[in-house]
Amino acid sequence: MTDKQILLSDLDKLHTTELGVARIKRNLCLSSEDVVKYCKAKITEEKSVVYKQGKNFYCEIDGEIITVNSYSFTIITAHKIK
Repeated sequence: MTDKQILLSDLDKLHTTELGVARIKRNLCLSSEDVVKYCKAKITEEKSVVYKQGKNFYCEIDGEIITVNSYSFTIITAHKIK
């Protein structure tokens, strides 16, 4: 199973904290309140690249990178790639 398949198979477990919501909205300049839905949509896109490094999954797509803890499936942060 690839890293992307593992993350996709546990997509229903994806969540974040209140601080995570604020951080992701600030870093990506999002107006949407549902950042988990936004991140899920990005991760499921066919062209997204998912890899695991240490304890985290990283999803790169559209000049953004989303960081997800691989044990708790918490979205830690997301930011634009510089």
